[in-house]
Amino acid sequence: MNHPELLQGLAENWLRGWTGQAGFETCCAHDVQYEDPLAHDPLRGIPALEGHAARLRNALPDLRVERTGTMLSDGPYACVPWRAAGTHKNGSTTLPATNHFVALHGLHYLELTDGQVRRARGFFDLYDAATQLGILPSRGGVGESLLLLLRGFGLRAS
Repeated sequence: MNHPELLQGLAENWLRGWTGQAGFETCCAHDVQYEDPLAHDPLRGIPALEGHAARLRNALPDLRVERTGTMLSDGPYACVPWRAAGTHKNGSTTLPATNHFVALHGLHYLELTDGQVRRARGFFDLYDAATQLGILPSRGGVGESLLLLLRGFGLRAS
């Protein structure tokens, strides 16, 4: 799939799926496989991916996702760089709402078959997300040093 206009349309539909502006069926194979730092196990199928995205939208009801660059592709593989931003207004049993604003940059690597996403893997800095939410100490501070010390990594030289 090396048609730039088709690839860009696929990237738009993929990102619109995360915000709920479109369903993932517009760009994904029915048996799509997906992984990211928030998915405990690999997800399989559009309903599982839709559920994952819905939980994210529930936690961040003002979620915005935008491309930060052109979708890159090479044969059956593509990469979509993005920025997601929203306020953590709704918590869960494991993480209460923090009401903190979060802005993350990340990317999705996609494996395409017949013009659809067959497999996808999302990458973003989960530690950065946790520091923005106020859950973990920021990098380079005393809090991070103490956390590393408790985990057995010793003290870092500043």
